[in-house]
Amino acid sequence: MNSKVIFSGDTSINVVFENVVSEKISNQVLSIAKLVERQHINGLVDIIPAYREVTFVFDPLVIDIASFKQFLEKQLNKMDGEIVDKNGRHYDIPVLYNDEVGLDLLEVAKYHGLSIEEVIHLHTAQAYRIYMLGFLPGFAYLGGLDVKLHTPRKKTPRLRIPAGSIAIGGEQTGYYPVDSPGGWQIIGQTPLVMFDSNRPEIKLHAGDRMKFYAIDKLEFQKLKGTHFDDFVSKEKTL
Repeated sequence: MNSKVIFSGDTSINVVFENVVSEKISNQVLSIAKLVERQHINGLVDIIPAYREVTFVFDPLVIDIASFKQFLEKQLNKMDGEIVDKNGRHYDIPVLYNDEVGLDLLEVAKYHGLSIEEVIHLHTAQAYRIYMLGFLPGFAYLGGLDVKLHTPRKKTPRLRIPAGSIAIGGEQTGYYPVDSPGGWQIIGQTPLVMFDSNRPEIKLHAGDRMKFYAIDKLEFQKLKGTHFDDFVSKEKTL
């Protein structure tokens, strides 16, 4: 396993893997995170998985940084041969794809020489893996986008993108959970509330999967404002 432990501050330390975006590396990231998490170490404040590294945030008054580095190196050796294949949970997300809410849908189609229908078909055909959460509360970086839809970010980011917007940024796709600036290409919008500051708990995790499906404007209006948690709970009971 190509990995190393590096200091990243006086209260954090990183386990870093090969610089490749892949499910194999993501599984290694989640495996070391889970292996350390389940040991309930006193003084360990947070564990933050990303594409190819895990950040362990700790209280330096409780944990000695040098000893903790040695501990993590031992965990990596222990982890060899027992990688957890974490497929996580699966969520189906409704999306309205049109040029009214999909501000760049036509531009993306033209960029690839595709019809709008082909863009929608390709985007809804994949179940995307959540590699990490970040940038905004509940913002999920989704990998697995069809290479035919890989699209550069906009040269000039927008100052405001509406919450729920579905977007493409390079070889990734995702959604904007709240109104915010952003430079990804907007191709649609989900009617679901993906983040609510009054209900800040985020149920999505790295390793979960998300698949989008197209709905019409009437269904969009019907679902508009439905909280993500309520929607997926209802789906499970049907």
